[in-house]
This record gives sequence, C-alpha cells and structure tokens, in this order.
Amino acid sequence: MTIKPLIILPDPVLRELSKPVETVNDDIRRLADDMLDTMYDAPGIGLAAIQIGVPRRILVIDVSKDGEEKQPLVFINPEIVRSAEERSVYEEGCLSIPDYYAEVERPAEITVNFLDRDGKAHTVEADGLLATCLQHEIDHLNGLLFIDYISKLKREMVIRKFTKAAKVRGAKAI
Repeated sequence: MTIKPLIILPDPVLRELSKPVETVNDDIRRLADDMLDTMYDAPGIGLAAIQIGVPRRILVIDVSKDGEEKQPLVFINPEIVRSAEERSVYEEGCLSIPDYYAEVERPAEITVNFLDRDGKAHTVEADGLLATCLQHEIDHLNGLLFIDYISKLKREMVIRKFTKAAKVRGAKAI
C-alpha cells in the first residue's frame, strides 16, 4: 500500500467528472487500500479517487472517532438515490483545500447505492457525519467542491489564495 500525493486547489483535475468503475478487481482494491492509507496519513475522514488524480467513481470514508477502532468504508460507483428534505449544517474541510473550513448546509439524511470492494451491491441509509461525508465525497466525483456551497465572494477569496500559493509552488491552476 502506498500513500499518494494529494491534488490541491486550484488544480483543474479537481473539476473533472469521474468515470464509473467497470469491474471491481485487484487493481481497484489496491487503489482503495492506497486511498485509505493516504486518507489516514493526511489525516482525514474521506477521500475521493480524483483527489489523488484518478478520475474513477470510488471513495473511502472512516468517520470513527479518535481512539476508536478504525472503520474503513469503500464505496464504488456510489449514487445518492434519496435525499431528505430536512437539512443539517456541518463545518466542512477538505484535504484538497488544506486548512480552510466553512459551514455547509446539506440534506440531513441520504440513501446511497454502491458496490463494495468485492463488487457486491449495497444500499446504505446515512445521517449525521456519515451523510455529510458521503455527499462531500460524491460531489468530488462530480467535479464539485464544498466551496461551491459558500458565498461567491468567500469562494473567490479562497480560490485566489490557493491560486497564489500554487504559483509560488509552480503548480497548474484552474
């Protein structure tokens, strides 16, 4: 297993639409394991494949609390099939937008269809932090970022800050 470098805003890769996984095989399982290692190393609670430069519809999540046993989850080709009308607000951050946090309002409960690491179909009903994390990571698969949910002024300030930092690093910009 390998820790992969994270794609950081304003890299245009983050805006790419991820393609479905055709077959769940050893390469996909290895990718999921690498994603988990990368997420834990960062540290974070969720990671989409696009965040390590792989435009495939796969994400990993672990919302266990510090001190608890790890509970890694792998979602392949996740699809939100139901969203509650009730809303909740969480302060979100992102490994691809380091050290920036903002309150985001999303549906409080969702139902997601997905394949597990063995290619078996599942449905999960999620609320709380898991629902927020799933929505955040599925957004990544669709080229969306949590800053797309904040005011235009704040979003432009964040993008300017990260674009300036990318120029200093010599990275490509959106």
